[in-house]
Amino acid sequence: MGSTPNKPPTPPTPGRERLIEQFKVDGLNIMFGNPGTVEQGFLDAVDAAEDFHYILALQETVAAGIADGYARATGGAALLQLHSGVGLGNGIGMLYQSLRGHTPLVVVAGDAGVRYDAMDAQMAADLVAMARPVTKYATRVTDPNSVLRTIRRAVKIALTPPRGPVFVALPMDVLDELNSEPVLPATVPLTDVAPSAASVGQAARLLASAERPVVLIGDGVSLSGAQRELAAVAELLGADVYEVDSSEVNIPASHPLRRGQTGHMFGPHSKELVADADGVLIVGTYVFPEVFPELASPFREGARIVHIDLNAYEIAKNHPVDLGLAADPREALRALAGVLERELTPQRRAAAAARLEVRTRERAREALAAPPAPEDGTPMAVFLRTLAERTRGDLIVFDEALTTSPLVTRHLPAERPGDYHLTRGGSLGIGFPGAVGVKLARPDRLVVGFAGDGGSMYTYQALWTAARHGIHAKFVVCNNRKYRLLDDNIAQYWRERDIAAHEFPGSFDLSHPEIDFAGLARSLGAGGMRVEKPDEAVAAVGRMIAHPGPFLVDIQI
Repeated sequence: MGSTPNKPPTPPTPGRERLIEQFKVDGLNIMFGNPGTVEQGFLDAVDAAEDFHYILALQETVAAGIADGYARATGGAALLQLHSGVGLGNGIGMLYQSLRGHTPLVVVAGDAGVRYDAMDAQMAADLVAMARPVTKYATRVTDPNSVLRTIRRAVKIALTPPRGPVFVALPMDVLDELNSEPVLPATVPLTDVAPSAASVGQAARLLASAERPVVLIGDGVSLSGAQRELAAVAELLGADVYEVDSSEVNIPASHPLRRGQTGHMFGPHSKELVADADGVLIVGTYVFPEVFPELASPFREGARIVHIDLNAYEIAKNHPVDLGLAADPREALRALAGVLERELTPQRRAAAAARLEVRTRERAREALAAPPAPEDGTPMAVFLRTLAERTRGDLIVFDEALTTSPLVTRHLPAERPGDYHLTRGGSLGIGFPGAVGVKLARPDRLVVGFAGDGGSMYTYQALWTAARHGIHAKFVVCNNRKYRLLDDNIAQYWRERDIAAHEFPGSFDLSHPEIDFAGLARSLGAGGMRVEKPDEAVAAVGRMIAHPGPFLVDIQI
């Protein structure tokens, strides 16, 4: 998107029609949503518009999740329509996921009209106040000739790092008025900002002498396309790499220096991983994103810390650093690698190479000598192993498997950018609609969304949208008949407080009445089958891949 010369004035047209032209010129020709009365004039115009498509969801949370997955797969913005205050309220939990994950969503919602503001009538609500906590920017248009200007501003804000959802309330009477604004593409500023040579040299000096270096990374690496540069710097330093606020492929799973995720729930786990590091490089993330983080700095006294991010707010937000660089990760890492190549002493280079060799040998030994996992004969393990063999890893995974996620990524490791998306933000229900959005964006690829039985029921209607619009995503329910993550978390809570283990709360149990996930899928227009035995899992992979439309497999754990 960029600026174009001012166009000559065009005859006024209703704002609702001109708004669609603005969306189209910004590349937003697909809108996800759920309709309502106060948007009826706008949606009537949507139906009549050429080259503009409406993807219908049965509930706003589903629409928001599909839009999130679509934006993640395309790398651009997605357009989401919600219905007034009630629809915005439904979508807020999913918008929180988009906010924490920096998904650029352009969210619009209607209301009855400015003329009715004083009436405090049916469905009246302060939409901007509702949206503000879960968006980067929220506003309401009240001037009929400021509709397109406001939308361009919203698109710019959504796509400028740190990316995120934005919200614009569009009253019906404002959109009904004639509009003479020019239709021009939004201007999104370029942010491929390189740090100064002096600051890169300082970063190199802080990190080069580390004997126990650690690199902490997040999705800022993926957004910048800096995976190769990140790996090069880690190899030059011989540094272990931990993923922090990470839901995309920021470093291949097979890289020998990749050590997995830090904790997302409890701070002591992350502290244990970084406590011995004497040199820390943080790139494209904040530290630390746990629900219960360490309040004191988890880093050792005297550790030298460098933080690189385009999001200056996150640099030193919680813990002091020695050097913060507000810069594009790819440009900064490329420059840092160049300085390290020139200035690392032979001794430091040899020490880094030795650390890399140790990790490489460890990976090789694990691959050759690791004993079979105890769950390798379970239906889920057999299903995943068969899926990996049949596809040779050529698929896109949308992972909301939660407690089953380690098994999913063991068989379907996240290797290539764009082939793996993980839930983020803590709100349940993204797995199935996210997969629908990804498949819509990547119709040429096999896309499989994994969700727990509990999480899937937040947004199960996504299968209906997939069937209605011919979006042939596949879905897997990891069915343990409970909110298993809550079992694990309360067990930790009991241990920390010396509370004797006892029965888990009944509210964590989903076993009765039993949910017929396969039957429910069929009722929504998708195919479905239940898997209870390992041999059924093998057949399920074949049926799922061969099925011409959306298909769900319910796997008993």
